[in-house]
Amino acid sequence: MARVNEHYLKLNAGYLFPEIGRRVRAFTAANPSAKVIRLGIGDVTRPLPPAVLSAFHDAVSELGDEKTFMGYGPEQGYDFLIDTLIEKAYAPLGVLLSRAEIFISDGSKCDTANILDIFALDNKVAIGDPVYPVYNDTNVMIGRSGPADERGYYQGIVYLPCTEANGFFPDVPKEKVDIVYLCSPNNPTGTVATNAQLKGWVDYALANDAVIFFDAAYEAFITEPGVPRSIYEIEGAKRCAVEFRSFSKTAGFTGVRCALTVVPEEVTANTPAGERVALNRLWNRRQTTKFNGVSYPVQRAAAAVYSDEGWRQTKAIIGYYMENAKIIREGLAGAGLTVHGGVNAPYIWLKTPGGIPSWDFFDRLLTECNVVGTPGSGFGPSGEGFFRLSAFGNRDDVVEAVERIRRNLR
Repeated sequence: MARVNEHYLKLNAGYLFPEIGRRVRAFTAANPSAKVIRLGIGDVTRPLPPAVLSAFHDAVSELGDEKTFMGYGPEQGYDFLIDTLIEKAYAPLGVLLSRAEIFISDGSKCDTANILDIFALDNKVAIGDPVYPVYNDTNVMIGRSGPADERGYYQGIVYLPCTEANGFFPDVPKEKVDIVYLCSPNNPTGTVATNAQLKGWVDYALANDAVIFFDAAYEAFITEPGVPRSIYEIEGAKRCAVEFRSFSKTAGFTGVRCALTVVPEEVTANTPAGERVALNRLWNRRQTTKFNGVSYPVQRAAAAVYSDEGWRQTKAIIGYYMENAKIIREGLAGAGLTVHGGVNAPYIWLKTPGGIPSWDFFDRLLTECNVVGTPGSGFGPSGEGFFRLSAFGNRDDVVEAVERIRRNLR
């Protein structure tokens, strides 16, 4: 008799964004003439940069010529892309990596879930609250937790509240944990961690033999000087941290799919017998077994992001989104809302007016303003009373959405 993975049945409800989609579809079906502006899910709207698209086309053409055709590539990624990342993405930060430490994949969402394959179930995991739902749900799916309590916290997972009081960055716990997820620039709050905050976590990890999963998918959106773009800018981090980055938001690859995971050769964990094992070796073994690599044209396109022309064009698109963020942030703050984020990240995290519940505010914006956002409670209990708006829209839509919300709040 076939049996299901019963841990999936612990999940309280559907994944956050499909639920948003369900409500929006129901509204638009009932109101077909409504012009709905979507500032909810963080999907990009600007086309690929021309230099990137040109490299993509050239690589596809190579596959049509017997002399330049490429079949299976290395599961870890092609050296031309890895070398580009070492030189252009990390060396300018003072971070020195080897080829063996970078793994190219089809998405950081996938990698933050798949990395759990190489860790034992009895590791104690800590995640922020509110948090990107994938961190929480994938730990439940593999059986690391018990059922959820009335707040939505799953037994066996350590939750670290991220509130206005601590600047939406988790404090180091008093108890010992084995794995911790950190995200900066943060999704959903749009805030960033300081060097001092990251140093506190690196020191904690080294002292407690813990591993940090550092999600830096939005590092390209940092605008302020002095803000760390990689956890490896912190001394000691290469001994305790795995870093995830993505081309999805940086270069509009949400539909193209390309990302990278850095697993330094110095990061180790214990076997039950106390033997130290390099995580790099285990992750490499996992990838070569379960993954066949990112396609050649996609990797050529990704490398072109860091060409002189490609990076100039990419930065212009990032600037477009960050101007959207400024319009949303300043427009809603001017309407009297308490607003966070939108300076070093493409997300604005606002406090709901009058403390109304997050999903109620979602329904209000949808039905009265025809604007879609993301309820903060969907990211965790500490997100209740907050709401996320994305800056990844078209400029005219962003301006109109802000004006609609401002009129509604008068």
